Amino acid sequence: MNQITNIIAAGLGGQGVLKITDILADVLFRAGYDVKKSEVHGMSQRGGSVSSEVRFGDKVNSPMVPAGEGDVLVVLDASQLEVARPVLKADGVIITPADVPTDQLSNPKALNVMLLGALSARLPQLDETLFLEALERAFPEKLYAANAEMFRLGRKGRG
Repeated sequence: MNQITNIIAAGLGGQGVLKITDILADVLFRAGYDVKKSEVHGMSQRGGSVSSEVRFGDKVNSPMVPAGEGDVLVVLDASQLEVARPVLKADGVIITPADVPTDQLSNPKALNVMLLGALSARLPQLDETLFLEALERAFPEKLYAANAEMFRLGRKGRG
C-alpha cells in the first residue's frame, strides 16, 4: 500500500514559508521518497497569505493536498490557521509558534527554521542529519550555524 504523507505550511509573505518546504522537499528526496511540492504565493510581496504543500511517499501523483487530507499543518502566523485548516485531517497535527521556544529566537526571521525543527520531530523516519545537511545547502555559510541552532531548538520544542 502506498502511504502518502501530506504537509502544509502557511504564513504571510516574507516569513519563509517556501523556504521550509524547499528544505523539506530536499530532505525527503534525498531520503528516497517520491516528493511533490506546490505553492500559492498570493499577495506574498505585500505580506499576504502564502501556503506551500509537500506530499511524499512511494509514489505521489499530484502535488496538491486534497481538502481534509493534510497530516501536518505548520502555521507561521496565527491569522493563517483558519485559512489553512480545511486542508487538515480531523486528527491532523498543527504546529504553531506556541510549540517552539520563540523567546530563544536569535532573529525573528529564523522562526521558519525553528518550526521546521518542530516538524522534523514529527517525522521520525527522517534522520536529523538529513535536515542539517539540507540547511547547509539552503543557507550561505555565514548563516548556517545560527539556523542549525534554531532548528535544534525547534526540534526540542518548548520542553
